[in-house]
Amino acid sequence: MKVILLTELRGKGGEGDVIDVAQGYAENFLFPNKIAQPATPGNIKQLEERRHNIEKREQQRIADAEALRAQIEGKAVTVDARIGEEGQLFGSITSAQIADAIASQLGVEVDRKRVSRGNAIKQAGRHEVEVNFYRDITAKFFVLVGVTDDAPAAEPEVEVVEEAETAEETDAE
Repeated sequence: MKVILLTELRGKGGEGDVIDVAQGYAENFLFPNKIAQPATPGNIKQLEERRHNIEKREQQRIADAEALRAQIEGKAVTVDARIGEEGQLFGSITSAQIADAIASQLGVEVDRKRVSRGNAIKQAGRHEVEVNFYRDITAKFFVLVGVTDDAPAAEPEVEVVEEAETAEETDAE
């Protein structure tokens, strides 16, 4: 079934594109969510009349995406997480955490759905992450996974060692 996209559909096309999809997909998802409309002769004629406006919006989206890419490309953001032994995280870093870190540290609002991590981030260190802003416009940046481990838990061990040393010194005297 041929449909006309009203908004960008990831992996299929952008606004104003005429694509071929399964009929069930169109009727059950695209039409109810107002992502597409049927490619009838009347709708195609209206599309041709709106083509100039669609091209202007497309150019604006591309310019905005390029500006966002320039702000993020090659930068690094830090995400604090609890880390166990051997650099293993308790859980993993989510796309939402990365999007929040970008917003707070770089001042750029990014939809969490556009952050692609590849594999799950479950180790401390530096990880390369990609953000897809619009169609083929992506930015690669680094996520530094840091530590916010409970410091008081480490301190009593040090105190116990010091007490043991003082006890050995008194025994030696």
